Amino acid sequence: MRGRQRTIYLGLAFVMILGIAVYFRLWAIDYRISVDEAESLRRQFDLASKEAMDESASWRLRYDGEAERASKCDKELIQIKESLVEKAEDAANINKKLEMLQKENMGLLERVEYLKQELEAEKLKCNMH
Repeated sequence: MRGRQRTIYLGLAFVMILGIAVYFRLWAIDYRISVDEAESLRRQFDLASKEAMDESASWRLRYDGEAERASKCDKELIQIKESLVEKAEDAANINKKLEMLQKENMGLLERVEYLKQELEAEKLKCNMH
């Protein structure tokens, strides 16, 4: 029985050593794959980071272009408003001048009418003499 136990123990020890060898072999394969995966992930991350930076730069250029266009539009609007204000002021001045000229014209018309009456009166005096 002792020889048989010894054979069983030796077989068990051999199987354990073989199991440990397989375990270390699997561990080495997993480690190598993990290292390769880490490198692959790092490369993918770097590529994604570069693409994100390129896209960010593209969006920044678009934003800058739109901001510049908006600034130009604001300046044009301000100039148009100022021009309209000036035109409105000019129109108000013209209206004031027109009112003054109309008043002056009415005064002159009244004076012309008065002078006509005076002229008629003088004609009547001259005709009577």
